[in-house]
Amino acid sequence: MQRLFLIRHGPTHAKGMIGWTDLAADLSDTDALTRLNTYLPNNARLVSSDLIRTIETAHAITGTRQRLPHQSALREMHFGDWENLSFNEVSAHAADHVRRFYEQPGDTAPPNGESWNELRSRVSPMIDELLSDAPSDLIVVCHFGVVLSQLQRATSLSSYDTFAQRIDNLSITEIRIEDNAWTSGVINHCP
Repeated sequence: MQRLFLIRHGPTHAKGMIGWTDLAADLSDTDALTRLNTYLPNNARLVSSDLIRTIETAHAITGTRQRLPHQSALREMHFGDWENLSFNEVSAHAADHVRRFYEQPGDTAPPNGESWNELRSRVSPMIDELLSDAPSDLIVVCHFGVVLSQLQRATSLSSYDTFAQRIDNLSITEIRIEDNAWTSGVINHCP
C-alpha cells in the first residue's frame, strides 16, 4: 500500500483567484509547521510545485525526507484573465461565465485559463509518475485545486461536490492506493 499526503501550502493572504501568480507563503505559524512535520512519515519522498509558496512550505517540512525536484505540472489552476481578481470583480463583467465555472465544473475555463478537466488532465499523470517512483509514501506540497483533483480520483464525488470541499492552508489530505484502488483517508486534517 502507498500513501499520498497532499499538503496545501502556507497562506498567501491574497484576496482573489490566485493560480499561477508566484506569491510567497506566510510561514510564521511555526507551531502548525511543527505539528505538520511530526504527523508526516519521515521516510516519505517530498515534492512540490514550482511556485514559491509551495517550495517554501516544502522546505519548512523537509527534515530528513528525500526532496524531489519541483514540478510545474503540480501548479494551481490557471485562472487566465481572472488571475488576481475577486469573485465579485469577475462577476461584474462575466457573471454567467464565472457561475458556470463554479456550478458546473468541467470544461468551462476562464478566458485564457484552464478548466477543471484540463487541470485534472495535467496533474493526474504527474502524480501517477511520482507514485510509480515512490517506494511507499509520497508527500506533495501543492495547491487547493491539485488537492481536490486527487481527492476526486479517490472518491465518488462529482466535480461540483468536490469543489465544495474545504481544504485549509497547511492541511493534510491523505489518499491510500492499494492494487490501483484509491481511497481517501483524512481530508483537510490540521494536526
